[in-house]
Amino acid sequence: MTVTTESGPRPSKPPSPATVIGGRAAVIAVVVVLVADFMDLLDATIVSVAAPDVMRDLGAGESALQWTVAGYTLAMGATLITGGRVGDQFGRRRAFLVGLAGFAIASALCALAPNPGFLIATRVLQGLAGGLMVPQVFGVIRSSLAPGARAKALGAYGAVLSLASVAGPLLGGFLVDADLFGLGWRAIFWVNVPIAAIGIVLGARFLPDSRSGERTRLDLLGAALGAVAAVLILLPLIQGPEWDWPWWSFAMITAGIACGAAFLGWERRVAAHGRRPVFDPALLRVRAFSGGLAASALFFGAIAAFFLLFAMYLQIGTGRTALETGLVILPYAIGALVTSGIGVQFATKAGRALLIGGSLVLAASQLLLMFIVRADPDPGYWLLALPLFIGGLGLGLTSPSLINVILAGVPGRDAGSAGAVLTTVSQIGSATGVALLGAIFFETLDDAFALGAAGLDGYGDAFLAIMPWQIGFYVAAAALMLLLPKRAASGA
Repeated sequence: MTVTTESGPRPSKPPSPATVIGGRAAVIAVVVVLVADFMDLLDATIVSVAAPDVMRDLGAGESALQWTVAGYTLAMGATLITGGRVGDQFGRRRAFLVGLAGFAIASALCALAPNPGFLIATRVLQGLAGGLMVPQVFGVIRSSLAPGARAKALGAYGAVLSLASVAGPLLGGFLVDADLFGLGWRAIFWVNVPIAAIGIVLGARFLPDSRSGERTRLDLLGAALGAVAAVLILLPLIQGPEWDWPWWSFAMITAGIACGAAFLGWERRVAAHGRRPVFDPALLRVRAFSGGLAASALFFGAIAAFFLLFAMYLQIGTGRTALETGLVILPYAIGALVTSGIGVQFATKAGRALLIGGSLVLAASQLLLMFIVRADPDPGYWLLALPLFIGGLGLGLTSPSLINVILAGVPGRDAGSAGAVLTTVSQIGSATGVALLGAIFFETLDDAFALGAAGLDGYGDAFLAIMPWQIGFYVAAAALMLLLPKRAASGA
């Protein structure tokens, strides 16, 4: 077997033999990688609940709050595929431990942030570290566990996903309200440091190492072009209202689109030379995959924006505390727990139908929530609990199986790279959703205040303004899901 590089073909080295572990070592290894993944999932949601306190303490503006969420997900999305390649080539244990250490350092810097700009920069560093750490989780599970233990570990991963959706809002609300050691919102970042330190010690002792036999140069230019394109498009979308949409904000968007075209052209060239691109454009010719990319971006973009803007409405608009906000969101997480097992269980029989149904259930929950807020800008707990619980049911039907249903339409030889691209697009979709819907929310809020609407009325108007867009995102995602295979990939 040969691997083609720009200097010509050369023999590929055999992969380093992965040590298949069992017993106590396997349990500890799985706990270490899943706890690290839990931290990543937690940090993607916990900031939403703490956002109003960050605004008050640091004097953060509207766009700065959007960047604290979007910067993290965008940075992670830009580095996930490259992070996976690094683990394959230089060793998954080493890449995981470096990523975990970087995540801990970035978390401490977030906690020490003296101003919004510093916080955004360190959130980006968190995302970059997560992009190196997270891809190794599945790599370690696949390469180092026996098939039976692997299945249990993947089941535990699903449980971690559900637990993070519950723990994020609640833990964030508790830490902010408890004001432990006078840290306030900063505690949501400090909590990562001791957990990561324990993970590094145990990981160095118990994680086996493995790597791929393929030795190709990393597609760093492709990764850079993709990241620059995303930033050039997202930056004016988030900052546009503050800048009052000058001509050069539209020029940046145009440049971002051109950079995206250059990215695709470069990736075609890399693939034509037999190297592994960040993204193989040939996958776009697979209808299920291209439709799935668009559906994932819309679906996760709507969800990410909803949690941030809903928390803003609840805390600043209705005067709820961070903990009360977490408790309001709890029915959403409970609904997701109820149906996530059903979604995974029936994905191989009726995956597409479940995804479409779940996305439409989410749209219906947003419609009901819109009517409730329109009738009463400050609805009680149980009035909010009903649509949120329904929304959680829809999320549980859709989110756990979405990627596996999409991958069922992709040739098996491309499943690995396609899965990495899908995860990346989901992250970038989240950042884009925060940018687009956040711009609508804050622009409506500014207009409401200019017309004399204060407090609850202003935030109620702003929240109602994004609801039709939320509904439209879910309905459009459901329509795109009609392109997907009827069933999930076997072994999902």
